[in-house]
Amino acid sequence: MKPYAVIGAGPMGLCTVRNLVKYGIPCVGFEIHSDVGGLWDIDSPTSTMYETAHLISSKKMTEFAEFPMDEGVAQFPHHSELREYFRAYAREFGLYERYEFNTEVVHCERDGDDWRITTRCNGDEQTRTFGGLLIANGTLHHPNLPQLPGEFAGEIMHSCDYRDPAIFEGKRVLLVGCGNSGADIAVDAVHRAKSVDISLRRGYYFLPKFIGGKPTDAVGGKVKLPRFIQQRISAALSRFMLGRPSQYGLPEPDYKMFESHPVINSLILHHIGHGDIQPQGDIAAIDGSTVTFKDGRSGDYDMILLATGYKLHYPFIDSAELNWSGYAPRLYLNVFHPDSDNLFLMGMVEAAGLGWEGRNEQAELVALYIRQLASGADSAQRFKATKHERASQRADGGMKYLELERMAYYVHKDTYLKALRSHAADLRRDLASRDTAQLISSAGAA
Repeated sequence: MKPYAVIGAGPMGLCTVRNLVKYGIPCVGFEIHSDVGGLWDIDSPTSTMYETAHLISSKKMTEFAEFPMDEGVAQFPHHSELREYFRAYAREFGLYERYEFNTEVVHCERDGDDWRITTRCNGDEQTRTFGGLLIANGTLHHPNLPQLPGEFAGEIMHSCDYRDPAIFEGKRVLLVGCGNSGADIAVDAVHRAKSVDISLRRGYYFLPKFIGGKPTDAVGGKVKLPRFIQQRISAALSRFMLGRPSQYGLPEPDYKMFESHPVINSLILHHIGHGDIQPQGDIAAIDGSTVTFKDGRSGDYDMILLATGYKLHYPFIDSAELNWSGYAPRLYLNVFHPDSDNLFLMGMVEAAGLGWEGRNEQAELVALYIRQLASGADSAQRFKATKHERASQRADGGMKYLELERMAYYVHKDTYLKALRSHAADLRRDLASRDTAQLISSAGAA
């Protein structure tokens, strides 16, 4: 079998290589930075991390099952702790020797049944042929930059370039957007800026990080409830713990809980309630330093920080190869191409509570499929037919996600994991029966 190429050494790339090695599939990883960690290594050229960032989900709900975080690590670890975690993971499973570091993937193109991949290291380019391609370069590094209505005289930056709250010192700051990063950055700005306003186009649900001393995402996880009941309970819990957004001068969501990702941050509401952050509506016009909002109010600012999210970005491959339609590629379970059997888009998936273990299960299914397809197993042929037929179907579990670019690859966790596990079980049964037959054959020959 020719080696498979893996792009990226963040959490998704690492567990992808881990599973390929586990199932005996030769592979080479490429990483543009000098070490592993991806997004979680603030020194990486593609990282959009900021100094005060912590994990949004709790460690027990996020970690790899086979490699738990140390007990001494906080419930919501700092990004520096996570960088060390991924380095330890890579050492534990011998992944460093599988990677070529300081190596950028420049171009990928088909060459018959193979892939010709051009890489650049220290200015030198080389092109090699691989039996397959697994893309795991992340989803949170290419900024979504909306067109602002007018010319701003002050400084404009995107959250991808934000690192240290010192940049806010003495400034009148307007943040645009209130996702989890936007909320974090607004709280950072409070302690340095002269004033902080935040502009929102739509309402958000807010959840605290802790309930009764336990991480919110770990509460009630043992009892599986229907989706609509989970939505109602979580929305009621949000109102009980934090109140309604309108009580803080924020717009109410016009959608149900989890149809867009909630903001796991109660500190922003604390600071709004104390007058440290002033909520504003959508922007209508900008003229010099003055920003006018759609409700007629206006304010003067020195800085606008766009916390407006990210776009999927795979500049090294033709988007037509990815079966791209609309905001995102259309792939079975967000990873399997309907027709190609040696191209996989790893980690293009988001779901509340999926964690890195859910992504590890995705990587294991991919490795199982590659292994079984190469061996001619019937289970692989069944899966091949399934991915061709269902590539356009989204594992949303009936959830009506908002028609937004950042929500284009969201899935319903339970629905997604059920599908992963069902397919993996089928492939494993076939694998186990083949291994047993080989053992019997070997014993008979002896």
